[in-house]
Amino acid sequence: MSRNAFSVATNIEASPEKVFAVLCDVERWPEWTPTMTSVQRLDPGPFAVGSSARIRQPKLRATVWKVTELEAQNFTWVTSAPGLRMKAGHAVEGQGTGSRVELSFEISGFMGPLISRLYGGLIEEYVTTESRKLKQRVESPAAWETSKRRSSFK
Repeated sequence: MSRNAFSVATNIEASPEKVFAVLCDVERWPEWTPTMTSVQRLDPGPFAVGSSARIRQPKLRATVWKVTELEAQNFTWVTSAPGLRMKAGHAVEGQGTGSRVELSFEISGFMGPLISRLYGGLIEEYVTTESRKLKQRVESPAAWETSKRRSSFK
């Protein structure tokens, strides 16, 4: 695989606010997706532009992601290393009585083509799994109540 960008869209039977609350509660992601071993916020306070988190994922080294954009029901965060920049987008919009969620991932920099070739298939698999598992999490009433009580998004 040598694609440097891809996205996955999913329809979820829940309000955009409900979906986005689960997405912004990043430390709880390992509870609902097997693609995350741990997510640790590195700063106190509400999830906002400038917030960062250390993410550990199976088969990948730990990375620190920093929120660069957050508005309405969308956030983007980035991580970088020499010659490499990765950007992940999380967009939620209302659609009828539910939501449409688009998770996107971009790899850039002079090391981008190599990283994409080596890890692109795994990353795309992870984003697809995260989209599917987010739908399951949000559409589960018990999980939503737990997430709502502990949400780090203000």
